[in-house]
Amino acid sequence: MSFLGSFRNLLLAVCLMLVLGFLYYSAGKLHMHGWGQELQYDRLGFLLKLDSGTSAELSYKNGNITEGGCRRGFASAQMTAIFPRFSKPAPMFLDNTFKQWSKLKDFVPPFGIKGQEAVIQKILGITKQYTLTSSLDSLSCKRCIIMGNGGIVANKSLGTRIDEYDVVIRLNEAPVKGFEKDVGSKTTLRITYPEGAIQKPARYEKDSLFVFAGFKPQDFKWLKYIVYKEKVSPSDGFWKSVATFVPKEPKEIRILNPYFIREAAFTFIGLPVNNGMMGRGNIPTLGSVAITMALHNCDEVAVAGFGYDMNAPNAPLHYYESVKMSAIKESWTHNIGKEKEFLRKLVRGQVITDLTAGI
Repeated sequence: MSFLGSFRNLLLAVCLMLVLGFLYYSAGKLHMHGWGQELQYDRLGFLLKLDSGTSAELSYKNGNITEGGCRRGFASAQMTAIFPRFSKPAPMFLDNTFKQWSKLKDFVPPFGIKGQEAVIQKILGITKQYTLTSSLDSLSCKRCIIMGNGGIVANKSLGTRIDEYDVVIRLNEAPVKGFEKDVGSKTTLRITYPEGAIQKPARYEKDSLFVFAGFKPQDFKWLKYIVYKEKVSPSDGFWKSVATFVPKEPKEIRILNPYFIREAAFTFIGLPVNNGMMGRGNIPTLGSVAITMALHNCDEVAVAGFGYDMNAPNAPLHYYESVKMSAIKESWTHNIGKEKEFLRKLVRGQVITDLTAGI
């Protein structure tokens, strides 16, 4: 082979390598800038640009509008669009299959049920109900609202609008009677832990389900006492006095799936894992946990009464009492700043609707 022929072959090989290199580089740039997996998502996996027209591009396209205007699958579709790792299947409440949830057994409360299997089995043995009511379970599309306890809901006259939702979720001991004009009169679920449970039996709504959220081992023991109507010590292992009686039959009591506490804390908010143990600043508020639960089980999700305005120290902290915003102290268990970031992502991504615009 002549020198010229060899040079020509070498030149062709170099050109081929340059072309292949260019194509590889271009494909990488297209992946990064066109599809944006590396550049457009934050460290938790949420889409970054939710305020620059991205939300319009994520408009709901799946499912059908059912009678009454409910958008089937809307919340999960929007959540998946801004957080691709979102996986919808996760039942609201523990049932007799709870031992099959392997990760629940890997974590102690509040992030799992490790060490509590026996007492949970006893509780489920008497409650025997693991879903919503039969009428709600039969709905093909559910619109849910989580009522926060913030003073921002006062004087908004949202009561009628709130009562239009299929599922109205209230938290801890926030009252309804006397505040119906602003917070509505309907309660489907009241989610609480022992220290947050209503202590006056007369204040419990007749047709609501009592949903227990366990944050420590002692909480599960408390629930067993409640469902079996055994004697409860109001101060045994609790940080404040707890209810010693709940005027609900066992069939009206549910155990919130601890999966939502763990998912809210570590996956959505990004709190410290701390080896799966309760620690400083790694417990999500019950409001964020309830929203997480709703994202998995409701077609549309709204909130009201969420958000604290620290620039208004004289504003009411809660809608039902005179305590002012200035009374807020740094929480040992919660990270309000990080939770606010999470909730704002949901609002900006049109995953949830904030009726009181406090988030």
